[in-house]
Amino acid sequence: MTTKPDKMKNIKNWLKKFDLTVSDVFGIILRTLKLVVNFLALIIFFIGLFGAGVGFGYIASLFDTVKVPESAALVSRVTELSRISKVVYSDNSLISEVKSDLLRIPVESAAISDNVKHAVIATEDETFESHNGVVPKAVLRAALGSVGLGSSSGGSTLTQQLVKQQLVGDAPTFTRKANEIVSALALERNMSKEDILTTYLNVSPFGRNNQGQNIAGVEEAAQGIFGKSAADLTVPQAAFIAGLPQSPIVYSPYSSDGNFKSDENMAFGIARQKDVLYNMYRSGYLNKEEYDTHVAYDIKKDFKAPNPVTADTKDYLYYAVMEEAEKVMYDYLIKRDKVSENDLKNDKTVTAYKELAKKELSQGGYTVTSTVDKGLYSAMQSVVANYGAVLDYGGGLVETGSVVLDNQTGAILGFIGGRDYKSNQNNHALDTKRSPGSTIKPFLVYGVAIDQGLMGSASILSNYPTTFYDGTPIMHGASRGTGMMNLQSALNASANIPAFWTYKLLQERGVDVKSYMDKMNYDIAMYDIESLPLGGGVETTVVGNTNAYQTLANNGVYNKNYIVEKITAHDGTVIYQHEAKPVQVYSKEAATIVDYLLRGVLASGETSTFKSRLAGLNPTAASKDLIGKTGTSNDTADVWLMVSSPRITIGTWAGHDDNTGMDFLTGYNNNAAYVSYLISTLHDTNPSLFEGQFALADGVIASSVLASTGQAPGTAQYNGRSYNVSGGLTTSYWAKNGAPVTTYNFMVGGTSSDRARAWNTLFPPKTKTKASSTKPSSSTTQPESED
Repeated sequence: MTTKPDKMKNIKNWLKKFDLTVSDVFGIILRTLKLVVNFLALIIFFIGLFGAGVGFGYIASLFDTVKVPESAALVSRVTELSRISKVVYSDNSLISEVKSDLLRIPVESAAISDNVKHAVIATEDETFESHNGVVPKAVLRAALGSVGLGSSSGGSTLTQQLVKQQLVGDAPTFTRKANEIVSALALERNMSKEDILTTYLNVSPFGRNNQGQNIAGVEEAAQGIFGKSAADLTVPQAAFIAGLPQSPIVYSPYSSDGNFKSDENMAFGIARQKDVLYNMYRSGYLNKEEYDTHVAYDIKKDFKAPNPVTADTKDYLYYAVMEEAEKVMYDYLIKRDKVSENDLKNDKTVTAYKELAKKELSQGGYTVTSTVDKGLYSAMQSVVANYGAVLDYGGGLVETGSVVLDNQTGAILGFIGGRDYKSNQNNHALDTKRSPGSTIKPFLVYGVAIDQGLMGSASILSNYPTTFYDGTPIMHGASRGTGMMNLQSALNASANIPAFWTYKLLQERGVDVKSYMDKMNYDIAMYDIESLPLGGGVETTVVGNTNAYQTLANNGVYNKNYIVEKITAHDGTVIYQHEAKPVQVYSKEAATIVDYLLRGVLASGETSTFKSRLAGLNPTAASKDLIGKTGTSNDTADVWLMVSSPRITIGTWAGHDDNTGMDFLTGYNNNAAYVSYLISTLHDTNPSLFEGQFALADGVIASSVLASTGQAPGTAQYNGRSYNVSGGLTTSYWAKNGAPVTTYNFMVGGTSSDRARAWNTLFPPKTKTKASSTKPSSSTTQPESED
């Protein structure tokens, strides 16, 4: 083994061979490393140069697409203060002016203290008096930032900030930044520095006043925070106000209710004020003695005492229209500004445009025309005010929500958001999600099965006792099942077991039920829940549920509900007009067959006293062609009644906000009585909405079938024997194919033993020589419960 001395001796011999010393070797290594480092630095330099070139090229390409604004129009838009927007009914009568809560008192330059002007310039734009609208180094920073070599934001001049507030918004996109820079340069050529500064001080946001209202403009800020005019502000007061525009709500001394913030939260604004005072000192507006005096001043003692403003007077209607209008305006602004999909991956961009949409609507002088019929809406409010108490059963106030949809368009003609907006602001018609109970059966289960040609209107379904996979019995109220029943009877009673088996059939046949629901924007998280066909595992809004019934009542064509018809700018330009996008969900044949069945549901009165109550209240309204369905969730936590005429669909829900159960008969009696008042009033308000008749589509196949099997008479084969199946006939309507000849498996659903029992009903074991004409047993007529 070679020892350490031997290794050293070998190294020295090797160096001697090449006439080298140890120091020579270290020198070679260091020079090599230096060459490598220099080479890498050169590569990085060229990459950086290339990246900067790409950044500058990108920025240049953006500027190439920006048009220099016309001078007069630019000045007009920049100096334009807010306009009042309004929300109107479908007949253009006023619902309300748009809530702006933005107070502003414009003033001339002479009415603004130099203290404020100096504080703003020192803090926001030290070079304001000398630049031409932009600071070149800030533009350079944006170019380098575009390829990740630094920040792409910051350094905006007062002129740019004014353009940002009045014209382009503050979304963090380069397209927006390019527009901002070009407009700022143009503005400096058309407005004096004094006018730019004055305009900035008149339009900038300054947080909240002592009533909790949003304020803009230095005069409103001076009066709302210190109780004096902008001309009389002291240096400490001016410094506080000058610091607000950077983050108005955070730095404001007042909360949204007009009360003082906690000392901890108020400290942010006071720290900002001290920063402004330092900037004034650094810029030469204050000497050291003045700075020390002002920074030690307790500004809190100058704040006006809180004086909270009165409560909000708006209601469900106003906020419902504005919620949709803000979404519409957001889409409009994104399209107008050509914001890319990549830009929208940035949450700050999305947030910025959402805020801009709100600002546009509140201050832009727009007219938002709703779909709501004034007379209809007013009538609905009178119903809930005068008859809402019939929903109460002794367990406290029961909430409710109703929606009226135009079947042909999806327009929301009217709605009831709740019993009283002042006491409960939850919009139970458009926002609150609840279990749909059995109202889901016609469109999730039977509508799909009929559309797929798997059953007709007189098909026979299993209602034999059965259980879920875990052994839990499937109940219908107190009933565990009765035997066989036809589809009309299953719907009339809202029986659970037939719906359960029909959904199983859809799954076994590989039917894409989700595609039907997706076409109607009906959100269901999981489709493999066993109780789904009974309403389990689903929550929906009243308007969402009503939209599904609108689809059935409209020949299978879905029209998404909407409440904003159009938005018009102050100059008369229509910036948005609703465009219908109808979707054929079910075939016309299938939809009209379901309508035919739902007519029978209301007429039967098995799950609701609605039709008889309406007849006693308003015989004319009760004589109209009405279809519908009830629904009840477990423990009677939710009760529903869906009603359609050929022209409109009305959906109504009732329940407690905390999901506690109600009296067992709440849906059967209370909700039935309430909805009868509602339908009667709607009919009397506009009878034309209830005209027309539901009719089967021309393509519907009318099959003559045995009432006992729901299939055509004929010869059936079973266990190697032929059976002549005959008996009383009825008509069954099919969307496709028509009824097949009766087979052993004529019943939809059931276990093998259930099918044997069903067959033995037709051919009793002791009498197998002739077919039985025994009709299928029907369900009990107890009120629907726990659907």
